[in-house]
Amino acid sequence: MTKWSGKSKGTVLGYKIFIFFIKNVNVQAAYFILYFVALYYFLFSFKSNKAIYYYFSKRRQYPFLKSIIAIYKSYFIFGQTLIDKTAISAGLRNNFTYEFDGIDKLKKLLDDGNGGILISAHVGNFEIAEFFLNEIDENSQINIVTTDSEHKAIKNYLETVTSKSEIKFILIKDDLSHIYHINSALNNNELVCFTGDRYFEGTKYLEIDFLNKPAKFPAGPFLLASRLQTPVAFVYVMKETLKHYHLYTRMSPAKHRDEKGLLRSYVESVEEMLNKYPYQWFNYYDFWEDKTQKLNL
Repeated sequence: MTKWSGKSKGTVLGYKIFIFFIKNVNVQAAYFILYFVALYYFLFSFKSNKAIYYYFSKRRQYPFLKSIIAIYKSYFIFGQTLIDKTAISAGLRNNFTYEFDGIDKLKKLLDDGNGGILISAHVGNFEIAEFFLNEIDENSQINIVTTDSEHKAIKNYLETVTSKSEIKFILIKDDLSHIYHINSALNNNELVCFTGDRYFEGTKYLEIDFLNKPAKFPAGPFLLASRLQTPVAFVYVMKETLKHYHLYTRMSPAKHRDEKGLLRSYVESVEEMLNKYPYQWFNYYDFWEDKTQKLNL
């Protein structure tokens, strides 16, 4: 059974090649190289192929051939989002266009000064959310809670070629020190942003039907958000066309101290995104923990 390892794939050389083409030719040239990179993963990444095939064939009910083609398309779009993130952070933000759907809700949360919790998912291009949020975060009031998932060598290289965001990051650590930083940010009436769709093995989780099949979600973000007297919003950044992104913000209708209701509204919002953008589900592991998964090519 394929579990989420907490680590991203890739090599420093791979990033260097893409950044060379982004900076010295254009983003489209990097996309061209991506055709071959996506093909490599399509042919040789058996574990993730199996997981993403299950998503398309069982959860989306795609026929066999469409599901196979969708595996390659998923890798390609995911690669595009990584290229876009690198290009935007390297100073090419104006090469893309953006649509802000509900950004007034985020501005109101900041203007009210009462803080709030944002919950996103590994759909679309959450990696560039910081560059959207940076536009409305004039006083560094937004914190993104994340794992330090980049390999150290890749991270060190990217820091030399990309710009630094004003958004603050809170890294999840084994010593649980991130809990202190989250509480501190909320006490300062700032916004704290989580992803709510990946849990670490051995940690608390909540289970709910997601795309008509029970799945596990990390309990932490939903328990914390439901117990605080603070607004909760769901935020997604979805790739629509070659160089156009759409930011969605949706307020949660869940009541105070109702973590199951909050999770239910979150799952419904993720399903809504995936119904619009079915190829932008980027959890390449056995998300539903279904032992019947199989991929016969």
